[in-house]
Amino acid sequence: MASQLRTRPEVTLTGWEDGELTPQVVVVVVDVIDEEALRMLRNIQRSGTARGVLVATEIDEQKLVSAAECGVAGVVRRSEATPDHLVRVIVAVANGEGHVPADLLGRLLEQVGKLQGQVLGPRGLHFTGLSSREIDVLRLVAEGYDTADIATKLAYSERTIKNVLHAVMTRLQLRNRSHAVAYALRQGLI
Repeated sequence: MASQLRTRPEVTLTGWEDGELTPQVVVVVVDVIDEEALRMLRNIQRSGTARGVLVATEIDEQKLVSAAECGVAGVVRRSEATPDHLVRVIVAVANGEGHVPADLLGRLLEQVGKLQGQVLGPRGLHFTGLSSREIDVLRLVAEGYDTADIATKLAYSERTIKNVLHAVMTRLQLRNRSHAVAYALRQGLI
């Protein structure tokens, strides 16, 4: 893969350990998505801002979900990893887009739907990690209500509203109420 990409002007190759450049995209090439590959992807995710592209010989839907949980933004079958295709995926991922083979995308969306319906929904959660109550509180904060007004409107105590806001800000690593509202707006929740 490296020799095929080295001649491409759209990408600059660097070793993961080089330390000279902080890569925007890290390409991981494996035969199978096993625990070792997932551990490597988690390390990449934890190490900074680099986004992952996974090239694998065998990809099944469960392993695809596991790779997505590790922050992979692009997935390419090794048999489809021509230099042109790989460069297109790398550039797309560097630009904040994602890539999944079309046949796997349908299965991934089915898995996401099942997860929402069977696991998250019954617990009052959404993929954003926010519950309906948390979304309601953030919506009212965005509308300019103070804690007492929100408590009255939602029939909770002021302490509960403060706890809800604190939990959201802590869990999502948000600085303050304004940051929490901005997050909810960006996610399309309010």
